[in-house]
This record gives sequence, C-alpha cells and structure tokens, in this order.
Amino acid sequence: MNTIPSTFEAAIPAYTAVGGKDRLASTGLSAVLLNRGGSCFRRGLFQELEKTGFDYVISLESAPERYDLEELSGRFPFVRFILIPKGLSPGEQINLGARELSSPLFFVLWNDIKIITGGGAERMAERLFLSREELEKEEEPASRFRRLCTVPWILNSRFETHPTLIAPAVYRRNVRTLAFAPRREGLPSLYPFDGVGIYDRERFIRVGGFDPRILNPYWQFMDFGFRSFLWGEEIRVTQHVKLLCEGPVPVTDSTVDEGYRRFYLKNIAPLFHAGHARLPWRRFPAYLSSSGWDIFGAWEEFSDARRWVRDNCFRWKCDAATLNDRWENVDPDAAGPP
Repeated sequence: MNTIPSTFEAAIPAYTAVGGKDRLASTGLSAVLLNRGGSCFRRGLFQELEKTGFDYVISLESAPERYDLEELSGRFPFVRFILIPKGLSPGEQINLGARELSSPLFFVLWNDIKIITGGGAERMAERLFLSREELEKEEEPASRFRRLCTVPWILNSRFETHPTLIAPAVYRRNVRTLAFAPRREGLPSLYPFDGVGIYDRERFIRVGGFDPRILNPYWQFMDFGFRSFLWGEEIRVTQHVKLLCEGPVPVTDSTVDEGYRRFYLKNIAPLFHAGHARLPWRRFPAYLSSSGWDIFGAWEEFSDARRWVRDNCFRWKCDAATLNDRWENVDPDAAGPP
C-alpha cells in the first residue's frame, strides 16, 4: 500500500555516518549541507563554515565513493559526513540532517551557496529568538523562536536578487505558484526556495518534515509549505541574511505527476469546518477522473489520504482556499516581479 507518512521517524532511511563528534561552538545553530555535482574546493567550503561558527555541520554525501572523507573528518571534527543512498530527494536529505542534529536551529545550505551577509551563526540565531516581552504575551508559546523557517535572500552570480519569495495561486482547485524578488523584511513565502533556510528543528519534526513519497522536489516543497501554513506555522523571508549562489540557479519542474496528486489530496482537497479538517467521499469522483489511475489504484490512494487527514484533522487552522485569500491581502508593492 502507498502510505503517506504520519510521523517524522517513518521518513528516515538507513545510512552511514562518519566523524562529527566535536562541537565547534554553542550558538544553537548548526548547518545541513546538501551537495550537487562535484566540488574541487571542499576544504575551503568547510573552512568558511568553520569561520561562521556553526555548532555542527552535517554534510550529505551522495557520491558513491569519497576518498577525502578520512582526511576531512580529521581536519574538521565538527563535520559529520552522512553517506546517503542513491536517489534520495532533497527533502529526505533535510529530514535526515535534522534527525542527526540536537541543535534547536539548523541552516540548510547547498555546496554552491556562500553566506555573504548575516554575521556569524550566533548573530543569525539571536535574531530568531523571541524577546522576553513577546514570550510573556503567549500563554503557552509553541517555541522560543519566531517561526518554523526563515528564508534568506539569494543573489545570483551577477549579484541580482533571485525571485525566491513564493506565493500560492489557487483557481478552481488548480494550484500554481508565483515567484517574486523580496523587497522588505518578514514577508511570507509558501516554501523555502530549494529548501534553503533556517529551520526550528522542533517545529520541523512536529509538522512531519518533508514527505519522502513525493519524489519531485517542487511538489515536495509545495506539500511542506502548504501543510506548514495550513497547520498554523509560518515561513518568512529575511534581508538580514543574504547568500550568493555561485552556480546556476536551479530550475523547478512543476510537471503534474504522481507527486502532485499526493500533494492535492493532502492539502487542497480537505475541507476545514468547526475546528477540524476532513476529506469527504464526494471528492473521489473528481479525483478519479483527473488522476489517471484505474478505479482501484485511485480508491487506495484516496482512502489512504483520507485516513491521514482524519489522523491529523485537529492540526488544521484553515483550508487551502482561505490560505490563498489571506495571501492575496499581502501588500503587492512589498515584492517585485522576477
């Protein structure tokens, strides 16, 4: 049976870890490093992360063989190298990195991205702490940090601000996104572009992380973002941390595929009423006609999603239509088109 995981631990595959036994600092912020392509400057990359002062660094290694791991783990004992199975999606890698850490915050980066503004890890973490006055206003604060995820500004190789502020557009239950270049602090973004951002680890685990059953990164990030906002969490951009993407900015693939169908059933199809969500049976005929499944496969997928919604029904704070309406009230002059 194709199941949608309801717990964070269900999403973690088997892996091997090397090194990373020494803590470099005590800032509360560690780094999760994703790797794409080869890198001839790995020593320089880890030196930069060392200067930033992260508590630990988790480096997800997807290459079949790494002959420099023994040397690098000796030179950088605060780096834990995770040898991951082939084909692991970015979201699954982030889940794995979050599991390996004990820091309350973690910063997801790629090996072709450089921090150019923001100060050290301690300063970045300090900006996300709620003040004493803010904590006192909350009867039972969900966290001592401001939000689930804080997304930095990303500049391309020409030092132009990349359109990393993502807004949803839902029309007749068809979902699209609009991308903008952020122009001011604290604007909401549907999801962290390319997964890059500073995450509150406890909140991340509480919402279930990224769904490993969704293989297309676009729909995987969409699912995480919608679920986070539907369940009352926030993802917002900050101009205090800026990154330089030294390689080509990745292109997203928004092809409507199996990942979209799973995303649709979990986020768009459920209705919210009287403080809880439900996925009514009357949604099935429309899903069957558009899914491309035979009736048995569509019924199995729909039933599985319906159970998932029922198990988590009281975590919803609104439905997708309401979320889209709220987004339309965001000041359009606060962000510019790409």
